[in-house]
Amino acid sequence: MPATSSSRNFPAISGIRWCSCWSPSFVAIWPAPAAARSNIPTTFLNKRLTPEQCWAAADECGAPMVSIPGGEPLIHNEIDQIVAGLVERKKYIYLCTNALLLKKKLDLFTPSKYLTFSVHMDGGKEDHDEAVCRDGVYETALEGIKEAVKRGFRVTTNTTLFDGANPERVRKFFDEMMKLNVEGMMLSPGYSYQKAPDQEHFLHREKTQKLFREILKDRKKSWRFNLSPLFLEFLQGHIDYECTPWGNPTYNIFGWQKPCYLLQEGYVSTFKELIEDTAWENYGHKSGNAKCADCMVHCGYEASSVDDTFSSLAGFARTVRATLAPTR
Repeated sequence: MPATSSSRNFPAISGIRWCSCWSPSFVAIWPAPAAARSNIPTTFLNKRLTPEQCWAAADECGAPMVSIPGGEPLIHNEIDQIVAGLVERKKYIYLCTNALLLKKKLDLFTPSKYLTFSVHMDGGKEDHDEAVCRDGVYETALEGIKEAVKRGFRVTTNTTLFDGANPERVRKFFDEMMKLNVEGMMLSPGYSYQKAPDQEHFLHREKTQKLFREILKDRKKSWRFNLSPLFLEFLQGHIDYECTPWGNPTYNIFGWQKPCYLLQEGYVSTFKELIEDTAWENYGHKSGNAKCADCMVHCGYEASSVDDTFSSLAGFARTVRATLAPTR
């Protein structure tokens, strides 16, 4: 098994999703499925980061990429200013959206190699509309994707899979997304939030590996993934990694979130405090921490796979092999 790097710096590698992540607000247009909700007190739902706070966090962290999730970032009144400031800093931005407002908001932005709209899609029409509990949302998202691609924006999709996902329907969904000419697709198993009201649909490790093996068997050459090829191997159980919990540090209205994007164990004021004062050895699959036992989510494990690629010749060779001849 490749060793996990002891470094907690961010390699300045363009094109690799090794990034900081911050939520300018927690407000969503439409409620997330029960299995995916985190518990943010309603008192704070309308509080928002200012552009200056967002830029300061990006400068403080120094990561080459920034992922902007939410809530729904497109309803932030100053999202265009936030993005423009990050583009000026030459940060690669993944603006994560459900695309319900994407078509209406595109005039606020200018196509750039630094800006990618990462549209959350929970599968094909049937699965996506069921996941968000509303008919027609899938078609609206498709319209947004098509318009963004037409105008020259970079567009990817991101999909979170839960227990009960149908492998054949997921494969058909991949075909549908490729017809839209999106640059790539990101996949991740859902994280089993302990406080989520629906605990039945979270995947455990063995189920995760089985599901991804079924989805990715006889992989079509037409499918393009916006993921490290080693992370795809990891999801199928063909390679093992330990978590890199500092690989995707998160900033929001409360400060820097301890210890990672998924766990909420308090906040600190500075990125330096987060990195230096967190007992990182208490997190990850091997730590014995029950909260990490079944986690295989991209924010910790894709960082590990990227680190593997660039930390040794053997890791680079594994990446080349996984790219040219993925395990089937």
